[in-house]
Amino acid sequence: MSAPESFGARLRRAMDERGPLCVGIDPHASLLAEWGLNDDVAGLERFSRTVVEAMADRVAVLKPQSAFFERFGSRGIAVLEKSVEEARDAGALVLMDAKRGDIGSTMAAYAESFLRKDSPLFSDALTVSPYLGYGSLSPAVALARESGTGLFVLALTSNPEGGEVQHAVRADGRNVGATMLAHLAAENTGEEPMGSFGAVVGATLGDLSSYDLDINGPLLAPGIGAQGAAPADLPGSSGPRRAMSSRTSAGECCGTGPTSSRCVTPRHASPKRSRSLCRVSDRRQGCSSRSRESSDEWREST
Repeated sequence: MSAPESFGARLRRAMDERGPLCVGIDPHASLLAEWGLNDDVAGLERFSRTVVEAMADRVAVLKPQSAFFERFGSRGIAVLEKSVEEARDAGALVLMDAKRGDIGSTMAAYAESFLRKDSPLFSDALTVSPYLGYGSLSPAVALARESGTGLFVLALTSNPEGGEVQHAVRADGRNVGATMLAHLAAENTGEEPMGSFGAVVGATLGDLSSYDLDINGPLLAPGIGAQGAAPADLPGSSGPRRAMSSRTSAGECCGTGPTSSRCVTPRHASPKRSRSLCRVSDRRQGCSSRSRESSDEWREST
């Protein structure tokens, strides 16, 4: 049996064809309320299905945040399973934002939950936390290589508290965040067109010139939109061919819900880039086309 195509190759192709936009599916209570939906399983399902129908055949990556589904128990997980299946069927890659991290058999079980081919939650990639030591991720790395999936490792996150750990300096003089980037570069050595092991690097962090972001793998740059970053703030040391813009939430593209037909200019946009992000969930008008405009905006800024 031939080896599956790598996640890095599939992501490179998706970004070339659809642009470097990753849209988060984060159905938190306040966003459901903005849509006029109840904070229950029915509201969760309506929101998730609408976002998938509007965007899965347009954007490169959809990124559901598993916690917002898990809070509804088994019924919420069932909605997540269906959302993942439908998104992948429509051609989007699915990055499961679960930020799992543990050791040994427990880490292996987390990886199997999302990266094993026969799992109901099988996704193209998974976010993971390396802060029990990078080596604790070994079971997930091994399964990702076997199944043709990928990992995005928390390296330099946008939350202010992250620096307490990520900026800590090791005995060798390198800080923890830089060490994680070096591990990922080693994982991706020699991979073409790029490796499958990416880094999460916040778009709101400012000057990152002291870090070597050329890991031969994708960079996931959250913070565009509600967190205040613009496409020009994306980490650029590895060039536009590998950085992937992550809208904080589908709410940035579909904030007012499934019946609205108006578009607004995002708060973070400069006058030169006043492209509107659609707050419409109509599959054929609005969000679907505006998701491409968001990618075009990013291209212009790099």
